[in-house]
Amino acid sequence: QDGLKQCLAEFRQELAWVERLDVTLGQVVDPVSQSASNKDAIDPENDFQREMSFYRQAQAAVLEALPRLRKLQVPTRRPDDYFAEMAKSDQQMQKIRQKLKSKQEAMERSEKAKQLRAMRKYGKKVQTEILQRRQKEKKNMLNAVKKYQKGLSDKLDFLDEEQTPSQGNKKGSASQRIKKGPNAKRRYKNQKFGFGGKKKGSKWNTKESFNDVSSFRAKVAHNKGPGKGGKKALNKRPGKRARQKMKSRAR
Repeated sequence: QDGLKQCLAEFRQELAWVERLDVTLGQVVDPVSQSASNKDAIDPENDFQREMSFYRQAQAAVLEALPRLRKLQVPTRRPDDYFAEMAKSDQQMQKIRQKLKSKQEAMERSEKAKQLRAMRKYGKKVQTEILQRRQKEKKNMLNAVKKYQKGLSDKLDFLDEEQTPSQGNKKGSASQRIKKGPNAKRRYKNQKFGFGGKKKGSKWNTKESFNDVSSFRAKVAHNKGPGKGGKKALNKRPGKRARQKMKSRAR
């Protein structure tokens, strides 16, 4: 122990602080929790906690050293063309950045999954409430029907309750369709083919049509018109019975 003290006294140099630039700090205050960080609370195996502890300690040291340097008129801003190696390599910083990014993505996925579970739970709750309400309405209607059948009640209000809003909308749309009239396709067909009329018995004779003989042509009626007589009329094939008689005569 005496030898160690002697060696310490030999290489110890009483220099000013501006030559040493050493800053010794105690417990660093966590800006999030506003309380001094406990050494036992930091897990040395946790990279994130360890790096954040180093970062807070360095930040507190800078905040303490800068006023002292300005008081001594020591420049604290480095020139624009100044270059220095980082304490950690770029590869190590990339690993830290990737790890922090993966943790953030995992937290976001967990939050989204939690929201989905909450939405599903709420949906099931709403569905259960709807089913319970329908069962209650059905039960009330059956009770009302039983009371009416037994003669305990003469009201038929439960029949009006069966009409749902959807049925009312359907009736309303049907009335609107009736008031609207035929569509464009129907109007086009009516314009092209007429509006129809009486079909059955439309070709029956009437007294006026029976007495009207102005369109009668005797030549046409008795095959005496143009194209009915002459050689073409002679070449007309005889009927079946006539052909049979001709065959029997020839035998």
